[in-house]
Amino acid sequence: MSKIFKKIIEAVGEGELDDVLELVEEALEDEENPQDILNKGLVAGMNIVGDLFKEGELFVPEVLMSAKAMDAGMEVLKPHLNESDVSNSGKIIFCTVLGDLHDIGKKLCVMLLQGAGYEVIDLGVDIGVQQIVEAVKEHKPDIVAMSAMLTTTMTTMNETVTALKKENLYDDLFVMVGGAPLSQDYAKGIDSYYSEDAVTAVELADRLVQSKAM
Repeated sequence: MSKIFKKIIEAVGEGELDDVLELVEEALEDEENPQDILNKGLVAGMNIVGDLFKEGELFVPEVLMSAKAMDAGMEVLKPHLNESDVSNSGKIIFCTVLGDLHDIGKKLCVMLLQGAGYEVIDLGVDIGVQQIVEAVKEHKPDIVAMSAMLTTTMTTMNETVTALKKENLYDDLFVMVGGAPLSQDYAKGIDSYYSEDAVTAVELADRLVQSKAM
């Protein structure tokens, strides 16, 4: 592996945003392939961070720093990449549901999913059923992902699945849900898929999109 890629991986792992920017610029000046800078540097670094987070070696604030550093490097790279190079894993609509303003878990998931090559449309927080349905009609995603941290807001998830079925949109996508009060049983009960954290959200998205392609 090229020395510059190792440095990018290390800088992403340490959440050193300025170093990532400098190293990506340096790699471009050295005429490294932009796709390789993305996959062998930025994404590889974020994958290691994801593994360490899953193993309990890193915590949310550190992962967010790494994700922001990777995202900054992506912004530098984007003009040098084809659209298909940047997002080719699939398209995901993501939100925190109505009545819920929690953002950190969603933000972490979005960043890791983007690092894994997904195009993620982040609708934000406090998002209602109709807003989600309209976004599905507009963006035609592979996955709708919803987050809730409050037991009182979980009902929006069930209402959204019902609305998607009523609009004949449900069969063309997968619904993923996550958040502290949720469980595998709850997700199954509303015809959706459960992920317990940001790393497993990426793994679940990969499995769902691959099953659709088969």
